[in-house]
Amino acid sequence: MENIQTVRNTTQSLLPLTSSSHAHQSYNIVPTFSTQYAVQAGYDSLAQSLLAEKAVIIDGFGGVLWESFRMNLQQHFDRYGKRVSWHNIDSCLKTPEQINEMIAPNLNGNDPVFGKKYVGNLIDFFDEEKIKSLTCSNDVDLCIVYGTGAMLSNWQGPLIYVDVPKNEIKYRMWAKSITNLGAIDVFENTQMYKRFYFVDWPVLNKHKELLLSKLDYVVDEQRINEITWMRGEYFRNTLDAMFEQPFRARPWFEAGVWGGNWMKKNIKELPQDEVNYAWSFELIVPENGIVLEGNKHLLEISFDFLLFRNNHKLLGKAAHRFGNEFPIRFDFLDTYDGGNLSIQCHPRTKYIQEHFGETFTQDETYYILDCEPDADVYLGFQDDINPDEFKQALLDAQNNGVEMPVEKYVQKYKAHKHDLFLIPNGTVHASGKNNMVLEISSTPYIFTFKMYDWLRLDLNGSPRPINIEHAFNNLYFDRKGDYVAQELISHPIVIKEWPEGKLMKLPTHAEHFYTVDRYEFTGETVIATQGQCHICMLVEGASVEITVGNNNTVFQYAETFVIPAAIEQYTVRNQGTQKAFLVVAYVKDNHC
Repeated sequence: MENIQTVRNTTQSLLPLTSSSHAHQSYNIVPTFSTQYAVQAGYDSLAQSLLAEKAVIIDGFGGVLWESFRMNLQQHFDRYGKRVSWHNIDSCLKTPEQINEMIAPNLNGNDPVFGKKYVGNLIDFFDEEKIKSLTCSNDVDLCIVYGTGAMLSNWQGPLIYVDVPKNEIKYRMWAKSITNLGAIDVFENTQMYKRFYFVDWPVLNKHKELLLSKLDYVVDEQRINEITWMRGEYFRNTLDAMFEQPFRARPWFEAGVWGGNWMKKNIKELPQDEVNYAWSFELIVPENGIVLEGNKHLLEISFDFLLFRNNHKLLGKAAHRFGNEFPIRFDFLDTYDGGNLSIQCHPRTKYIQEHFGETFTQDETYYILDCEPDADVYLGFQDDINPDEFKQALLDAQNNGVEMPVEKYVQKYKAHKHDLFLIPNGTVHASGKNNMVLEISSTPYIFTFKMYDWLRLDLNGSPRPINIEHAFNNLYFDRKGDYVAQELISHPIVIKEWPEGKLMKLPTHAEHFYTVDRYEFTGETVIATQGQCHICMLVEGASVEITVGNNNTVFQYAETFVIPAAIEQYTVRNQGTQKAFLVVAYVKDNHC
């Protein structure tokens, strides 16, 4: 049996096998969606369900520990006297040299962060003649073709899909227990992640989408020695049920050089031995999973299965523009007793499309969930900005370690609880220390051009990547002076008032394709989705109860939850004694 500690490198807890019985009175780090269907546990039950088969296909995402999976399942076939012939689809891969040559244009050499998305398919990584020669032996009871891409064999038999969450992929990457698609060598972490993001995940997501309607079983492999699984028909029915109810993704948390302690202090279930918490991936769909709970067993699947199942029910009007890309993300940036973020900007739309292969860019906002009295946000240029002088100061810092007087070039604004700072692409910005930022953004999330990082090293003692040239290809130097306070800090407008509360519009910049509302109320309020998916968070108050039809779901302070567009309206009931503030973000109708 695989030692779980040797294959993952993290302080974060593994997803429990079974659900906790206690009711959560504060932020829950393992939110679940209850399904009426059975979630099975263990290799034995899966082996039993396959005993009558002659051939089985076991496909899955990159990052699965395939040999451990095979050996665990084989142990149980042995118990039943089943003679099994295993065929690893990896034997049909092209050589690493052929694959490296094929994907080289997408990796941008040794750049530590940026590549360009690969637009091909999984079959590109395989030798089709080798696949054709992969045949089942007649002198055994059961033939199994397994591994990432196994369905390409075109064998006939039940299809098992094995999934593994993105956070666990990263923990395995840090432990050097996995490799990239078609690779034998284990690369340095930044190069592995870059290849995952720009090459592996795009092709594997396409493949996963094709398999959803065909899979007979879905397996959560993250615990390695204790899988959970669900029958395909039940899984698809559960996805359909999710379009009719509010739900949460499973968040995950990460330390960083500027990270703080707000989450440590306020999210009690987090491991307290982590050095800090810089980020929480509240809802970054390419990286988040959803935990299904059936007969108390927990099974995590990737969020994108919902988009593959029915993007119109999830996104409504926005599906026409965004297809299977979820448009909005929520994440936390915690700098309480931490440090300033780097002085940075994000790419313009045309630039991210041409250079990195994304379809839309990283337009952000900072919603100040909490802050200390001395907290600031850096935003926009000083009125007298001289781009050449600014660039030289950045180069002096990068090349010669000369500290840059940031406020000579960049404006600084006091942060107040519930402020919304607007950061459309090309805008210079950074959160200062002692902020707890709810970042409401379009979904792309790695395209940060750092220009100045306060002359510090990362948690591993290495300099973080600086991208001055990328930044200067994208910065808007006319976002300066009075323009910043007028156009880049949201000025709330009262849209509607009633005896128990009011609806505030927090206008975003014209470049933002999403908008933000805030409901401030005691008692309850009814919200219509009007054909849009709502991403919500309670930013003031203890908890709210959401009612959709006969279903009631409680969400606590600072928990992110999703209201699918298929839900026409939902009732929000304040369960606390103080006024509740509910933030709701969604795509603007004129950007669909």
